[in-house]
Amino acid sequence: MATIYEVAALAGVSLSSVSRVMNNHPHVSEKTKIIVNAAMKELGYRPNSVARSLASKRSDCIGILVSELHGPFYGDMLSGIESELRTAGKHAIITAGHSDEATEKAGIDFLIDRNCDAIILLVDALSDDYLIKLSKGSTPIVVINRHITEIDKNCFYLDNFLGGYLATKHILEYGHKDIAYISGPLMKQDTTDRLNGHKKALTEFGIEFNEELFYVGTYLIESGKEGVNHLLKKQLPFTAIICANDEMASGAMKSIRDNDMAIPDDCSIIGFDNSFFTEYLHPQLTTVNYPIKDMAKMSALWILKNIYNNNKLIIKNEFTPTLVSRESIRSI
Repeated sequence: MATIYEVAALAGVSLSSVSRVMNNHPHVSEKTKIIVNAAMKELGYRPNSVARSLASKRSDCIGILVSELHGPFYGDMLSGIESELRTAGKHAIITAGHSDEATEKAGIDFLIDRNCDAIILLVDALSDDYLIKLSKGSTPIVVINRHITEIDKNCFYLDNFLGGYLATKHILEYGHKDIAYISGPLMKQDTTDRLNGHKKALTEFGIEFNEELFYVGTYLIESGKEGVNHLLKKQLPFTAIICANDEMASGAMKSIRDNDMAIPDDCSIIGFDNSFFTEYLHPQLTTVNYPIKDMAKMSALWILKNIYNNNKLIIKNEFTPTLVSRESIRSI
């Protein structure tokens, strides 16, 4: 196997020049880059990533800690980050925290121990205070799907309150008054924000929030089915169901049909996220667009700008939800 000494000898340059080329140092002439790269190719020399990391004090690796790895939401998020990093010649190291405080902390320690240049976090169990303290450490962090005022420049988030408000207002404008709501886990900030937006819209239309038509789900498909079955057992009338995400909405749609009800004739339904599958459901699901892929890309661009000095990049932190009207709601 060829060595860096042989590369320097063949190229006719110093070891330091070869090192600067390998580490993309800005003060290297184009001629030197061409000569050194040609020598490395001729000798079949492959730079040692650990040695490069020590020399540059950068690993070119970004850590990503997410709540889960399954489902379209996290798939869109991870692909958005990875595509931007890969284009910039960086790599992602991914782990999951499963919405558990100890597991999330262990995941962060794992990524720091791997010498990641920065860490992207979508976490549920860790407190704001913990993340604020973490942001003051030697490894930079960015946070997705959460707004923490003290580190707001490091946060990328959706106005979930507005999203919940838009979903409910849309249902109300179709004349519905008896409205069921299937939420995500109440420990999650996006869940409570969407629920509070829902309640605001009800108040504006003079309708009281009905605890009997409320079910706490898990954001998973199965809990959408379970939620509808729970609501039907109450034997209380409702003409519409608002689900806090599209996965639960798709489960709810199946349960509605399993109970010999038609959508939207017997029950209107709306989701949240605008997942790719929503326009392939029957009927096509009305939902609220959550641009998670754009948000994820922006978190990667923040790192490229602030960690790797790509100062031309423009960063946007807050994203706005929009209503996507399809076929799953009817007027009454």
